[in-house]
Amino acid sequence: MSTINAADGGWFSAVADRNLNSVMSAIHAQPAERWTVDALARVANMSRSAFALRFKEILGLTPMEYLIRWRMLLASDRLINSADSVSSIAFSLGYESESSFSTAFKRIMSQSPRGYQRSS
Repeated sequence: MSTINAADGGWFSAVADRNLNSVMSAIHAQPAERWTVDALARVANMSRSAFALRFKEILGLTPMEYLIRWRMLLASDRLINSADSVSSIAFSLGYESESSFSTAFKRIMSQSPRGYQRSS
């Protein structure tokens, strides 16, 4: 899995950036929100195109890629450290179905949520 890499300064640079700081706070505080690039650009008080470009330049991921990876990191933690079902984790992170969550999880984590849970 490719992770959200704070070591290269991207995450720290995003948090230090006056426009992106509010976006990072919003994503981390409300990962289940139905975020769009437009909505995140408004949080950043930037145009959609300027926001998308700046986010990608600083973090190396698009805003939606970052959001999905953040959700999968939260999900992986809960799969290991809680008794929550896969479906409750999926819904709590903004997915409308366990199936769509499982597909996203497998794409990012290279295994199914249940497989991840069993292997950990």
